[in-house]
Amino acid sequence: MNFELTEERQMLQDSLRRYLAGAEGDIWAGLAELGVIGALFSEEQGGFGGAGFDLAVVFEELGRADLTIPLIDNALLPGLLMAAGGLDVEGLIGGAQRLALAHGETAARYDLNWVETRAEGDRLTGEKTVVVGAEDADSLIVSARHFGAACDEQGIGLWLVAKDAPGLQIRGYDIAQGGRAAEVSLTDVEAKPLIAEAGSELAKAFAAATLAEMAQCLGAMDICVAMTQEYLTTRKQFGRPIGTFQALTHRLVDVVVAVEQARSMVILAAGHLEAEAKTRDLHIAAAKNLFGRSGRLASEECIQMHGGIGMTEEYALGRYAKRITMSDHRFGDTDHHLERFIQLGAA
Repeated sequence: MNFELTEERQMLQDSLRRYLAGAEGDIWAGLAELGVIGALFSEEQGGFGGAGFDLAVVFEELGRADLTIPLIDNALLPGLLMAAGGLDVEGLIGGAQRLALAHGETAARYDLNWVETRAEGDRLTGEKTVVVGAEDADSLIVSARHFGAACDEQGIGLWLVAKDAPGLQIRGYDIAQGGRAAEVSLTDVEAKPLIAEAGSELAKAFAAATLAEMAQCLGAMDICVAMTQEYLTTRKQFGRPIGTFQALTHRLVDVVVAVEQARSMVILAAGHLEAEAKTRDLHIAAAKNLFGRSGRLASEECIQMHGGIGMTEEYALGRYAKRITMSDHRFGDTDHHLERFIQLGAA
C-alpha cells in the first residue's frame, strides 16, 4: 500500500507549514484564505477535501506549530453538523463565521449519549461544560434532549442558538492546553432546530474530531522528538554530547518508536474514517488508546532528557508536552477507548 501523500495534499502541507512558520496577525483569516478550512469538508459540503487523510495533513501541521488554534472546535465539529443539518458552511470555510458546539455536560464524562439539557419545543434549558471557543463564536450549536432518559441513544437533537439570545450565559476561562473554553448556561433560551435525531451525526463528527486531535498530537510529538535530538547533540557533559551516552540513546529510541507507532495509527484511523460506523469507531478507539500511552511516554521522556529546562514556561518543549498530555483527555482518554474497543470487538 502506498502511504505517500497525493500531490494536492503535499502542496497543502507545504503551504500550511510555511504559513504557520511566520504567521502573524489574524491567523484564522489567513487559514481561510489559504484554503485550509475548506480542506476539512467534502465537495458536497462546500469544501474540497474532507477525507481522513485531508484532516490528518492539516491537523498534524497545526500540532507542529507553537500556536493555539481551535480549528477542531470552531470549524470542524460545528461545520460537519451544520452540513449534516442541510445548512451552508460557506461562511465558515471563508473565515467570516465561527461556531462552537455545546455538547459536553458535567456528568457525561465521555459518553456522547449523556444529555440532560432539555428541549421544550424550541426552548432549551440546561448546562454545558468545556465549550472551547464559545466566547469567539458567532453562535452555538447546542445538543438537547426532547425525550427519553439522560443516557438514551434516541431523543438527542441539535439547535442553533444566537450568541446574544436572552437566557444564555457564557462564562469563559483559560484551559491548560492553551486557549479559552466556557461554561454555558441556558434558561428557557429560544433556539432554531437543526437536526431532530442527531445521535449518528454526532458520532460521525466526533470520530472526525478524534482523528484530528490525534493528528494534532502527532505533530506536537514530532517537534518534541526533534527538540530532544537537538538538545542531546548540543548539551555536553564530561567533554562530549550527552546524546553519545548509551542510556540516553536507548531512551530516545524508545520515544521514536512510540511516535512512529502513533503515526501508523493515524494512518489506520484516517483510512477508516469513511467506513461504516462500527468499523470506523473500532479503529478510532484502537488508535486513541495507543495515542494516550505513546503521548505520555513521549512527553515524559522528552522532559526527563532535557532536565529542568524542559519544565520552564519560556521553553517551547513544556508547552508541547502539556498539549500532548491534555490531548489524552479530549474525546475520550486511554481507558475509555480501551473499554470501547473491547465492547465494539465483542458486539
